[in-house]
Formats: sequence, structure tokens, C-alpha cells
Amino acid sequence: MTENASVNPQQTKLLKEYQLDRPLTSCHWDPRSRFIFCGAEDFLVHRIDPASGQRVSLAAHDSWVRAFGFSSDGERLYSGGYDGRLIYWPASAEKPEPLRMIEAHQGWIRAIAVSPDGSSIATCGNDRLIKIWDAVSGALVREYRGHESHIYNLIYSPDSRMLFSCDLKGVVNAWTLDSEQPRTLVTVKELHGYDTTFRADIGGARSIALRADGGQLALGGITKVSNAFAGIGEVIVALVNPADGKLDLVLQSKGITGTIWGLAWHPDGFWCGLSGGSGGWLFFWKGDVADEFFRLPLKSEGRGMSLSPDGKQVAVAHADKHLRTYSLA
Repeated sequence: MTENASVNPQQTKLLKEYQLDRPLTSCHWDPRSRFIFCGAEDFLVHRIDPASGQRVSLAAHDSWVRAFGFSSDGERLYSGGYDGRLIYWPASAEKPEPLRMIEAHQGWIRAIAVSPDGSSIATCGNDRLIKIWDAVSGALVREYRGHESHIYNLIYSPDSRMLFSCDLKGVVNAWTLDSEQPRTLVTVKELHGYDTTFRADIGGARSIALRADGGQLALGGITKVSNAFAGIGEVIVALVNPADGKLDLVLQSKGITGTIWGLAWHPDGFWCGLSGGSGGWLFFWKGDVADEFFRLPLKSEGRGMSLSPDGKQVAVAHADKHLRTYSLA
């Protein structure tokens, strides 16, 4: 049992299911818990009202959408697609139309991070660039170069003064917002593999999260890869100290193959993770030992995860065309 008596991960159970027309690719709660937004293989963004089940589709991307972000008031949604496009949306409009559409990257946008102070948005992608955008006007504020491989994920520090990024090879960089070059924080070798049969690299932080106090950076992905083409390997979460780059601990789940596609720090003091592969699982780790203290098998492979603002529910985007919410209460 956690400190909050209303939350008990060991009692996690399926709450609701929402069926869509195509397999899902991602999901994200809005900060006010009114909606869950999800991407799907139909290139649309879908807004679901958990209370009524009503669905509204947002159309403007030409590829899968895997990255989301929000303004702090929840009224602006930011979406990033494999089309390289960053789009600003009015999140609660009856029929949302794009407020701004930016051709942000050459190649996939793999991640979006919104600064905690709400002033800027960071994006990264396959062009090995990090770009900083004004959260209101959409103006390009800054562009960072320094990674030698595709950048898979990024996240702001709690004070909005630093940005952490991780690339395909497991290289984690720390960027101060007034510097031209990054500080290489650490290279997490476990987050990268090379398949000699297919002659392919595989790795990167497929998910990223920070502990609430900023004292630990979690990087989720795949390790010990035996088949890069099929994505066969073991799940991994590397916990890194962002102050000195020390690898604190590698979290694991014995006997589970797949990739960690979602990570969140729960305010009650544990890590929550989602895997795709082996049917899909939700994991819960204390963070001081490698093994999870609880894991829940899912109905289908998970592709994206979002913790509700109150910490009592987890939304999961599934490959079987369903968005599902799970209660931690």
C-alpha cells in the first residue's frame, strides 16, 4: 500500500474500454482530466471524453502521431507526428481546427516536451535536432545540434532551465537553455544494441520521465536485442542521476520481452511503466530494487501510456484498436 490510502497498485484493474477504428499509437490525459487524446494508425488525433465516451477526431497530420503536450491550463494541445509536423490545437473546442501548423523537422518528430513554466515547447526527431518553440506564437526560439544519432526523447527539468535528451545509441545529453553545446551526461549502453544479422541499430529512450524532485531521470526502452527487425528483446528502465550522470539502477522484469513505451513517476513514490510485447504489461517499481513489486498483464500490446492528473488512473493506447483506462484505486 502507498502513502495515499486511495491508491494501491496491487489492486490495479481495468476500468473502461473505448474502441476505435485503427490500432492506437499514443495517448495523453489533458491537465484538467476532461479528455484523453490519442493517436492512431489512421493519422488522426482522437479526443475521448471519459465521462460520456464521446469521441471527436482532429485531422491535420499525414502520418502517425506519437507525441503530445499541453499548455498548463489544458486549453492548448500540441501534437507531433512522423510527418515532422508540430500542430497547435484548441483542446476543448467543439470541432477543433489547427491554430498553428509548423513543418518542424525533416523526418519524424519522436517527442514533445513542454516546459513546466509553460513558456516553451521542445521537439526532437530523426534529423538529430532539438528545436525550441514559443508555446503561444509558435516562433522558433532556438535550435540545438550535438547528437550524432536520431533523438528519441527529451524532457525539461522541473525548473525549466535544463533539457535532457536521449538518442538511438543511449547517449544522454544535458542542455542549459543559454548554451550552444550540450554536456554529455551519460551513455547508457544497455539502451542500445546492434543486430549483426540485420545489420541494424536498435535502442533509444522510447519513454522518459523525471522524479518529481528532479533527482532521478528514468529512461525506458529495450535491451539484449536478439532480433532488431522484429523488436525482440527485454524491457529495461535505466535510472540516472541528472546531477552527475551516475547510473543509479537498471530496472527489469524477469521473463518479459518487449519495449517500455511509457513511464511516469507517481506522487506516492513509485515508477509506473508500460511494455509492448509479451501481450502488454503495466509495471510498478519502487526504484530502490531492480525487480518490480507488481505487474499486471494487459489484453493487448501497449503502445502509449499516460497517468491521470490525480494519479488514480492510467490510460493505455493498445494495438488492438482500444484505449483502456485502469484504476489504481
